[in-house]
Amino acid sequence: MTTTERGVPAETSPPVPAPVTPPVTPLSEPADGLPDVVATEGAFARVVEAFAAGSGPVAADAERASGYRYGQATYLVQVRRAGAGTALIDPIEVPDLSPLGAAVGDAEFVLHAASQDLPGLAEHGLRPARVFDTELAARLLGMERVGLAAVVGEVLGLGLAKEHSAVDWSTRPLPEDWLRYAALDVEVLVELRDRLAERLADAGKSEWAAQEFEAVRTAAPPAPRVDPWRRTSGMHVLRNPRQVAAVRAMWLARDASAQARDISPGRVLPDRAIVAAAKAMPKTAGQLVALPEFAGKGTKRRAAYWQKAIDEARALPEAELPSVRGPRTDGPPPPRTWGDRDPTAARRLTAARELVTALSGELHVPVENLLQPDALRRLCWTPPMPADAAAITEFLRGRGAREWQLKLLAGGLERVFADAAPEQV
Repeated sequence: MTTTERGVPAETSPPVPAPVTPPVTPLSEPADGLPDVVATEGAFARVVEAFAAGSGPVAADAERASGYRYGQATYLVQVRRAGAGTALIDPIEVPDLSPLGAAVGDAEFVLHAASQDLPGLAEHGLRPARVFDTELAARLLGMERVGLAAVVGEVLGLGLAKEHSAVDWSTRPLPEDWLRYAALDVEVLVELRDRLAERLADAGKSEWAAQEFEAVRTAAPPAPRVDPWRRTSGMHVLRNPRQVAAVRAMWLARDASAQARDISPGRVLPDRAIVAAAKAMPKTAGQLVALPEFAGKGTKRRAAYWQKAIDEARALPEAELPSVRGPRTDGPPPPRTWGDRDPTAARRLTAARELVTALSGELHVPVENLLQPDALRRLCWTPPMPADAAAITEFLRGRGAREWQLKLLAGGLERVFADAAPEQV
């Protein structure tokens, strides 16, 4: 296979002609009819037997109740396999799905945005041996829209309705139209996988995709966030440490209440109410409910609970107040400060970003899929010395970069780093 100057497979260098999008035919009914929800061990055993006898990849999806329930529990699992049909499994009633995994062995699982569903499936003992992620495939192919409905429409010419994507999947019993939507989500995943695999092969990106899929499959759970309360939307307007302490106290009080009631924290008390209370720092529950954000009946009823959190923040000694800026991290400072703090690092970052952006356009791959922005910033701030291709490769590999990314980028980064270095006097 011939390659370009950057070592890119030659067939990926010229723009890949966009395929003609066929007319979209709406999908309204599952091909095999709507199956009953599997909610007993006996029904699940029959599913396991059917999937063991089936063949080919397993299409899979999972539904959560984000925005309704506390946490990211899975409330419905959909699977489909040739020869077995579609199964809709209630993981609350049938929590151990490991027999299904054992039944299909090393069969490939086809998911869309696998990183969202794999953790929930793993909690129920379902850990695929291989994965094909149709969203990641669409990204590597440079598709402008990568949601499932958009990709299915563009590639297969079929229309998936998405009006139930954000419903409360913890509802029991689940409405029939929701179940129909869930069944259709896995109806065409394997066909979609096959068509995308063909496009990846034509573009010389099959190996790239394989490495990406494996990285998603084997990804470790994210580390717990430091000070998760600092993600409260709108708190950037607060400049007083005691106000920041009030946000922390109210956030923790809300989180405890939400967990105890199994309700999404935002439904217990919205972020805007927390920030409004921290900004005003009311001294009584009466003053608190005078704020527009606390005018609702439910919020008023719990005013004493929220006021207690504010009072705790007001009583903190100065030495125990949180920083307005937040804790120091092991990462580099914000790039906007680099020009003053380290001009050479700023030049490296500018040149490296230009390199990645140019390669992104050449290969029709989003910038963030060529290299994680955080890894690039860390490399530019504290590069290995000497910053040659081998050292850059080792540095980025340690930050999770895949081999295909390293092959494309390491040599170019070595060159731009050399150009950005200060002149020797």
